[in-house]
Amino acid sequence: MAETVGSLADKISIMELKIWHMREQAERSDAAPEFRAACERRLEVLRLQRDDLAEELTALLSDIAAGRVVPKVYRQFKMYNDPAYRAGGGGGGGSSGGAAA
Repeated sequence: MAETVGSLADKISIMELKIWHMREQAERSDAAPEFRAACERRLEVLRLQRDDLAEELTALLSDIAAGRVVPKVYRQFKMYNDPAYRAGGGGGGGSSGGAAA
């Protein structure tokens, strides 16, 4: 599975923001008609992309609900806040010790 529920939701929210701002541009009364028409064409593309992402999210959620897909949980291993991973940090990062993951 290339996409997760979270990544799809994130992409959809970004697409909604793009649609919002492109619609603002398309409705500008001070813009040239050609510019507004170009914005309308871009809006059509953005809406199509948003709808495709929403369809993909719906299908993924249906597959999860039906048990056809089991989402994987990926653990985060953040080393930057753990002094054990810093050279000379005195955190026991040598071969005999260190923090557990």
